[in-house]
Amino acid sequence: MKTINDFNFNNKKAIIRVDFNVPLNEALEVTDTTRIEAAKPTISKILADGGSVILMSHLGRPKGVDAKFSLKHIVSKVNEVLGVTVKFATDCIGDETTKMVSELQNGEVLLLENLRYYSEEKEGNEAFAEKLAAHGDIYVNDAFGTAHRAHASTAIIAKHFPTTKCFGLLLAKEIESINNVLNNSEKPVTAIIGGAKVSSKIDVIKNIMDKVDNIIIGGGMAYTFIKAQGGSIGESICEDDKLETALEILAMAKEKKTRIYLPVDVIAADDFSETANTQIVPSNEIPDGWQGLDCGPQSNVAFSFVIADSKTVLWNGPVGVFEMKAFRKGTIEIANAIDEATQGGTFSLVGGGDSVAAVKQFGFADKVSYVSTGGGAMLEMLEGKKLPGIEAILN
Repeated sequence: MKTINDFNFNNKKAIIRVDFNVPLNEALEVTDTTRIEAAKPTISKILADGGSVILMSHLGRPKGVDAKFSLKHIVSKVNEVLGVTVKFATDCIGDETTKMVSELQNGEVLLLENLRYYSEEKEGNEAFAEKLAAHGDIYVNDAFGTAHRAHASTAIIAKHFPTTKCFGLLLAKEIESINNVLNNSEKPVTAIIGGAKVSSKIDVIKNIMDKVDNIIIGGGMAYTFIKAQGGSIGESICEDDKLETALEILAMAKEKKTRIYLPVDVIAADDFSETANTQIVPSNEIPDGWQGLDCGPQSNVAFSFVIADSKTVLWNGPVGVFEMKAFRKGTIEIANAIDEATQGGTFSLVGGGDSVAAVKQFGFADKVSYVSTGGGAMLEMLEGKKLPGIEAILN
């Protein structure tokens, strides 16, 4: 696996696919710099070698040119994080951009305008990829968040760099961390799978079944499993068309001797609201008119014991509606248990939008071994799929 450490960038222009798809507030200011900070080690190494850097990214989902999705809004924040003056090109291809690239000196950074202003980016257009490739001597992919897309800047462009393409430090670390969990993990291995829907996690659960000892299922998807086994779940979220699938997963786990843990009690509410009336009830005896919105205290204790006994932990998805204060205790207890296990030597990987948001919100981001930057890409790797952006560098 070639990384930037296999190259000397002295007098070279590195064109880097980064994931600067960062959140902006109504004043179009960056509200979270995590993704920019994550790319900094790669950029700094290239500049320290005596090279120059051309950064390309998308922002949001523009339909054509749209000022609110312009990467010009993030330039000052990229300046601040990198500690260097970042130049900005108002297009990602074209004569003016080509001129700016040709004039770029060693030690300088140029940020190109939003790739997705061009539909050719998502289409994986060959001619568009060739124009992007012309900007650099070495291609570096450091964008895990888009590695599962066969876009022009993530997969097609790599063809133009047969011997001068590599992974950035962030993407290399992402691959290594997920491989750690899937293939090189110290046992026992526990996967905590949360979120609302079984349908979005079926393939993940099936693919990791052979590789983990325990699977904790929480969040809305737990109620599909509970109902499938004959439980009463009141108004709780449930995918009725996946009841059979839930039973198949439970049967598969039994056959493979993988232990599945579901909530034994839940915090039920009479409304999906912060101010709803709540009660703690057995997870399979939720009254009519009530819905489970968080794990209950007995479940939290049971899950914590499983995590404490694990040498490797993967967490994808919260176990309750953590956005509401009344229903965040279960997710916080999971984070606490992972924190304690990590301090004791457990390798812990957190990934997937909502679980990442939760560990950040509750101050656990630096208390786990690794926080993944790519939700969809991580899920596809856990499903056992090959990611175009990764394969393009390996081929």
